[in-house]
Amino acid sequence: MGTYQVAKWNGTKVAVKILDKDCYTDPESISAFKHELTLLEKVRHPNVVQFVGAVTQNIPMMIVVEYHPRGDLGSYLQKKGRLSPSKTLRFALDIARHVRFELLKMILSARNIMLDSGGQLKVAGFGLIKLSLISVDKAKVAAGSSLDSSNVYMAPEVYRDEIFDRTVDAYSFGVMLYEMIEGAYPFYPKPLAEAVKLMGVETKRPAFKVKSRHYPPDMKELIDECWHPEPVARPTFSEIIVRLDRIVSHCSKHGWWKDTFKLPWK
Repeated sequence: MGTYQVAKWNGTKVAVKILDKDCYTDPESISAFKHELTLLEKVRHPNVVQFVGAVTQNIPMMIVVEYHPRGDLGSYLQKKGRLSPSKTLRFALDIARHVRFELLKMILSARNIMLDSGGQLKVAGFGLIKLSLISVDKAKVAAGSSLDSSNVYMAPEVYRDEIFDRTVDAYSFGVMLYEMIEGAYPFYPKPLAEAVKLMGVETKRPAFKVKSRHYPPDMKELIDECWHPEPVARPTFSEIIVRLDRIVSHCSKHGWWKDTFKLPWK
């Protein structure tokens, strides 16, 4: 429902989301845009893109956030392919720290995660989906909101338009971990829409093609748990962070990547 441009704001490069022209007569689009703005205004965290400003009283309406020249994680993975184990763990911990504190209510996607100049990941909140809260910890995609049928990070229960909870984030996280380790989205080179159907409707999971020596011990098990078809079987993000820290400690202790490893929090 918007386009993105690079602009200057008080002499500094920024990223600008501009609401599409055909959205101004659609109350749902306006509401979703303001919902996204409200969330971004409230959040200040090192793993969330910094909000700069907004235009809401004039047309075009826009949201301005800090600019990241290295782009989003999805584009980065397309260009780089499979990541090193150390980089995978650094990125995984950056994402997990954001999600643990539920800084933005959104369905995670590699397209919503930006890479800053220092190599740290930040959640941008672009394309936030408006949710209808059913209870404190359960939600449903709001009526009238459209879902991207090619979004491979979308949990099956969201794809089926069911009530869901925060375990959908663990599912999305598992898909991103797989993509970082394998260098391609699940079931590549099948079209994304077909991959989504295989995972969301048929509950199939892709094979791990990369040899086990190329990814950290216990990472495959973590991915399998994260994208489990049953939401109750997925780990919480507090548990995920403990697991990732344990993997880091194990790999460092046993010299698994020798001199190539850098602690994710440094």
